[in-house]
Order: sequence, then C-alpha cells, then structure tokens
Amino acid sequence: MSSYKSIVRTYISQIRPRAKAELGWFREQPTLNSAIGLASLAINSQGKRYSHQRRLKKANLQRAKLTLLANSRNLKECREFEELFKVIEMLLEPISGIGELYVYDTALRIGAKLGLLPKKVYLHAGTRAGAKALGFDGKARALEISALPKEFRQLEPHEIEDVLCIFESELNDENFRISDKVGSKPSWCD
Repeated sequence: MSSYKSIVRTYISQIRPRAKAELGWFREQPTLNSAIGLASLAINSQGKRYSHQRRLKKANLQRAKLTLLANSRNLKECREFEELFKVIEMLLEPISGIGELYVYDTALRIGAKLGLLPKKVYLHAGTRAGAKALGFDGKARALEISALPKEFRQLEPHEIEDVLCIFESELNDENFRISDKVGSKPSWCD
C-alpha cells in the first residue's frame, strides 16, 4: 500500500463485500430479538464468534445478551445510531470485560437490523491507532467524515472504521505517510 487511494481500493474490492454481507445478515434476521441475541454473543453468519471478540468471557457475553434483550424496547425506540450506541454503552457499562470495541460492534450489528448506521467514525483501540496515524487526537470518541482524507470519503463511516483498524500499520508507516503528501500539505486539505 502506498497511498490512501490504494487502501480504499483494496477495502472496496477485497473487504467491503464480506463486511456488507455480514451487516446484511444481521439486517435480515427475522426479529430484533434474534439480531440482539446474535450481536450480543458476537456470533457471525458462520455461527462462530467473531475473532476480535474471542477473548471475551462467555459469561459476560451472556450477561450482555440478557441485559440487551431485557431492554429491546429501548433499543427499538432509538432513532439514530448515536442514540443506540449510547444506550448500549450505558446498559453494558456495569458488565466487566465489555470494552468499547464490543459496544461499537454490537451497536453496529443491532443498528443494521434497525436501519441505523453511524454518521461518524467511532474510535476504539484499533481505530484510534489508525486515527492517530492520520494526525488526530487519540482521545476523540468519534471523527466527522469531513475531517478525514478526501480519499476516505467515498466510504461509509463504518467502513472507514474498518479501514482505520485493518490498515493501521500501513497508516503508521512513515514511508506511506510521506508518499501520500502533496508538498508539505496533507492531501485531505485539498
């Protein structure tokens, strides 16, 4: 990878189809409770736990599932992804071992069923490293699309979240960053 354009092309051609299919699988669940159950247990369309959530304790996932199912009405009443994210975050905060990546992923999957997708790029450990590589404050909770490199703006916010996480090492590579500059001005300032 030598540029933002190549990262975006790679994402679109190699990763987007699979990511889109996974969200589609949650969207097509027969009921909201079915989507909540699968999302809270971090179960993918193959019936397996998502690899980046394999270290979470089964007991904590079960508690999260019971908590979210008991509050399915509150989740259904959400009108924006941000609201859904905050409700899930608040509900799961007392459960030990449930971190910000799990909250985001669970909100994204349930949001797919509800037709609520992010309008900003949410940051967690992996995406935060990618955002820092782009020069952003690592303490931010989310980034506006307009603040990101122009090449990324053809992606949906949840896709940019994927890119920041998946391509974090490329974004941190000094040679990569130099090759994507126009003079001394970052390309996203154009």
